Amino acid sequence: MNFIQRFRIAWKNAATSTVSGYTDEKLLEWLGISTESTKATSEATYYTCLKRLSETMGMLPLKYYQQTEKGRIRADPTNVTRLMTLRPNPYVTPSTMWSTMMLNKQHYGNAYIWLRRVYYKGKYHIVDMWNMQSDCVQVIRDDAGIFGYTGGLYYQYSDPVTGKQYMFRNGDVLHFKTWFTFDGIMGAPVRTILKALVDGSGASQQYMNALYSNGLTSTSVLQYTGDLDDKRQTALVDKYMNAFAGPKNAGKMIPVPTGITITPMKMSNVDAQFFELKKYSALQIAAAFGINPNQINDYEKSSYSSSEAMTLDFLVSGMTYSLKSDEEEINAKVQSLDEINANYFYKFNEKAVLRMTAKDQMQVLKDGVNNAIYTPNEARDYLDKPAATGGDVLMCNGNYIPITQVGSQYNKTAQGTNAQEGGNADGGN
Repeated sequence: MNFIQRFRIAWKNAATSTVSGYTDEKLLEWLGISTESTKATSEATYYTCLKRLSETMGMLPLKYYQQTEKGRIRADPTNVTRLMTLRPNPYVTPSTMWSTMMLNKQHYGNAYIWLRRVYYKGKYHIVDMWNMQSDCVQVIRDDAGIFGYTGGLYYQYSDPVTGKQYMFRNGDVLHFKTWFTFDGIMGAPVRTILKALVDGSGASQQYMNALYSNGLTSTSVLQYTGDLDDKRQTALVDKYMNAFAGPKNAGKMIPVPTGITITPMKMSNVDAQFFELKKYSALQIAAAFGINPNQINDYEKSSYSSSEAMTLDFLVSGMTYSLKSDEEEINAKVQSLDEINANYFYKFNEKAVLRMTAKDQMQVLKDGVNNAIYTPNEARDYLDKPAATGGDVLMCNGNYIPITQVGSQYNKTAQGTNAQEGGNADGGN
């Protein structure tokens, strides 16, 4: 197979990336073009946003509930529940699995978790769960019905260690995607949507690194009298670069022989405004992720009255949609039909990241207990305290009355007063 044929095959695979998962980055690497210097994760703001979202996802505990006629109650854990809350497989914890999922989803647009099932006593049971690297997964749509189901989805995974390929059915893979999708199957990552902005921000970071390495000095012009060949020109430039440039030489005095002049070039207006432009790009990248400026350490225009308000805004703008779509995927694929019909469901507890002071927390729990929202034992559970005898009873103020009876006490008082006045009048007669 010649080069043109190999190129056409690679280009065809890249053109179908919305289904197969093949990326342009792989095509460039196949052609021998290095993409290491333009990695999006090397950009500080992009990395910070990924870190914030992934760590938040790993912090949220997954709870198992059942919706009953009396409301939502905590359900007894199942084998699958124990996998997702204790140990998905022998090598990772639930926090690692969920944070890895979020990292792949945000960086590649899609994340995949394989549900390994075994056949036992007439049913397939999930025995463990495994993260799959998103750049090693190809999503195949069976439009011809080759596998028995027209339009079915299958996931082909190429193990990066062994090189072996595996084919999984749609029901055996948890597929998480970003909100940016036109076909509902494959999501697009932020780095693709904002490619120019992320690349520009990365280039600005390289410029800053070069500026720091030169001791925050701009380019200089070396003027000399005479004519030198290329080799001597290079030697002369290297000599004064070693003595003039770099942070270690900042503020030093350099002897210059007669006939040689070193003139530093002044920074232009564009260079002077560079930091402001970089800051603007950072805010745009953070906004695309649903990250607030103060969460990338920009407190210039922070208007939050407390850390709780800041975290609540982040949960609403950056995490709510993602959590809801992830919960829907989990509930649809890890539960049996009987569990779904019995209204069992999984839900991430987003309140775990809402931090309050000890005083505020105690006030909230006290109000909840006094108004029959929490039992004393439920409040003690929030404080990691053991249950107390008699603490499972709801309590409230005895002076409270139903809203349908508000005002009736005044009618009774008025009737009692009229009756008393009538008795006194009769007695007087």
